[in-house]
Amino acid sequence: MMYRRQYISTAYTNVMAILLCILITSFSPKIKAQETSNEEVKRLQRAIFVFNFAQQIGWPTIEEQPSFKIGVLGPDRTILDLKAMSLRRKIHGKPVEIVRFQFVKNVKDIQLLYVNHKYNYDMHYILRKISGKNIMLVGEDYNFNASMINMVNVGDSFEYEINESRIEKEGFTIAPTLGKHAITSSEKWKRLYRKTERTLNKVQEDKNKQEAILKDKEKQIQSQEEKITDQLEKIDSKEVEINRRNKKIENLYSENEIQQKKYNEKVVIERELEKNIQEQVAFIKSQEEKIIQSNQEISMQNEFLAEQKEKIKEQENILNQQASELYTHKKVNILLIALVLLTLVISFFMYRNYRAKKKYNQELKHKNQEIYKQSVELEAKNKELEQFAYIASHDLQEPLNTISSFIGLLAEDYGENFDEAGKESMTFIQDASVRMKKLIDALLEYSRLGRSKDYNTVDCNTLIEELKKDLKVVLEKTGAKIRVKDLPVVKGSAIELRLLFQNLISNGIKFSAPDTIPEIDIACVKNNDPEDASKGFWQFSIKDNGIGIPEEHQERIFAIFQRLHSRDKYEGTGIGLAHCKKIVESHGGKIWLTSKEKSGSTFYFTIPF
Repeated sequence: MMYRRQYISTAYTNVMAILLCILITSFSPKIKAQETSNEEVKRLQRAIFVFNFAQQIGWPTIEEQPSFKIGVLGPDRTILDLKAMSLRRKIHGKPVEIVRFQFVKNVKDIQLLYVNHKYNYDMHYILRKISGKNIMLVGEDYNFNASMINMVNVGDSFEYEINESRIEKEGFTIAPTLGKHAITSSEKWKRLYRKTERTLNKVQEDKNKQEAILKDKEKQIQSQEEKITDQLEKIDSKEVEINRRNKKIENLYSENEIQQKKYNEKVVIERELEKNIQEQVAFIKSQEEKIIQSNQEISMQNEFLAEQKEKIKEQENILNQQASELYTHKKVNILLIALVLLTLVISFFMYRNYRAKKKYNQELKHKNQEIYKQSVELEAKNKELEQFAYIASHDLQEPLNTISSFIGLLAEDYGENFDEAGKESMTFIQDASVRMKKLIDALLEYSRLGRSKDYNTVDCNTLIEELKKDLKVVLEKTGAKIRVKDLPVVKGSAIELRLLFQNLISNGIKFSAPDTIPEIDIACVKNNDPEDASKGFWQFSIKDNGIGIPEEHQERIFAIFQRLHSRDKYEGTGIGLAHCKKIVESHGGKIWLTSKEKSGSTFYFTIPF
């Protein structure tokens, strides 16, 4: 009984092992081996093609060469096949040497150069580098007529086309048999691709059919598996029945031992037991035969399915490769069209910009000429104005001196003959002539400002100390205090800068309240250019505690002969601040002020460094 149980369990285990083997076999790497075999055949074909090309091309200097050299460009495995081929074959009766080149610039001393498009070498650049060196160029998968001889992958083999004009230009001759089987026009090239595309479509249809057959076979396998499962369930039920009978037999044995039944009863029990054993053995044998038969059918179906899968995989790889090639060529064509369009657009914009720039340059040139003419005219007018101011002020002084002299003589000789009104009129005339002389002198001085461009270094601290000495009388009279912080050394006209400080300090002292002691604070700060630290300007400030300037009059105080107060209250010509403005601007700076009435004023001016 234990033997029967072990036999049934073993049969069940064998069935499960068979099913596991079916699943493992369905994923076996047979397709990969087939692909590897096809690739090796194609590599051998590539080497044979290259040797045949070399044998059917005539070189002008081949007789002078001790050997025939073939170069391979880039890390191409084709060099191994060519080396293997060179051990068995000669070209033009000469031994063959195979050389690898990594860069196009190193290609020399060879008769034939092979290059594959997948390594992205530029065919036009290669042709320029080998021109005139008697080197035949063989390319693979390049565009139509790009190389001298161009090979193209078609299924499991190659086609080729010959650029006869380029070959003859380099001095080579072509055997008639080589040109007979070549693709001779772009139309044949296109038909080749169309034929390949039709082949791909047919392969796709065959693939779909094979996939449908494969699905049917899988359904059959599934039904067989279901049958095996039913048989295993029947085996399990029989095993239950056998166990039940075995228990019954055991009970009979127990009763025999306990009750010591008669011998006839024991014979009956033995016969029944033997009958049960024979039935079980017969059932197990029938089930074993069925299982063996099912296993054979499953094995045959698995072999058929494996063959079908290998064929489908092989056709699918071919289809994918050819589709990839077609997609690559289409992509290249689209990129070329886009590049041409982009070049045309860029050329159009460059031409338009060139025309616009040329037009703007002409307009700018015309405007520059006009500006130059205006600057020449302005310079001439400025010179005329300066000369006029000088001559006018100089010539006006002579009659003014005569008037002043005669007024003095009249006052001296006939002064006693005038009444009070006459004497007062003579005094007004004499004062007016003096003021007129001062105005003419100031105008003459104003016209001279800014002429000198001979600038030197000026120490402002020394300049202020000298001014204090010149203003000693005024300072003692008014009690004015001048406080100076550390001042810089600047580059400029010493005379004009002296006049600038003198006018601003004098104004601070002069325009002060009657009961106020004038206080003048002079300071300077340095301002650097944020873009260039070597450039910038000095900003001077001269602060006083005077009467201040109303805001509405602050804009016009730098104009010539502008006064805010009467001469009786504050004497002067009204040209001092105009002098200051002209001096600062001639030095390349600017001048301004901040002031509040009855709170003093602060004058600022800048000198560049």
